[in-house]
Amino acid sequence: MKTNTGRMRRQTSARNGTPFRLEDFLPYRLSVTSNRVQRLFARHYAQAYGLSIPEWRVLAIVGRFDTLSPSSVGEHSAMDKVKVSRAAASLVARGLLRQNQDPLDGRGRLLRLTRRGMTVYEGMVPLACALESQLAEGLSRAEWNMLLKLLEKLSTHIRGFEQAELIEQDLAAD
Repeated sequence: MKTNTGRMRRQTSARNGTPFRLEDFLPYRLSVTSNRVQRLFARHYAQAYGLSIPEWRVLAIVGRFDTLSPSSVGEHSAMDKVKVSRAAASLVARGLLRQNQDPLDGRGRLLRLTRRGMTVYEGMVPLACALESQLAEGLSRAEWNMLLKLLEKLSTHIRGFEQAELIEQDLAAD
């Protein structure tokens, strides 16, 4: 790794004795790739609909599942509560979402698309599919399908870690 003086910086060794290379570290690579994909989509959504990525995600999830609580949106999107809340508030203010009190939980809220929100959602879906197709063109069909399978497998594996950590925390609290 070059420093701002152009020299290579010494790298700390990994456990197996090979040097640690950030650019080969899976979490880093996933993050960089995800950021690049998000910027691509963000440019198109901002240009077509004036939507940020968090707003697009909230709108897409509510469009897909009809009526949801903000916490359910967060679970589906892996977004934190604050980000969901801000995006939902913006979408409500723009008339794309309606927010009502949950009849089963007086403190809870439910989000639902307005007619205008449904129109935007129906326009977003073909745009999202077209952008995804552009991404897929960089891989063969078999590679694309394998990528999707591997991402799902990794995601399932990570959810197992998260659940185990929650159980550990509950046990430690008792």
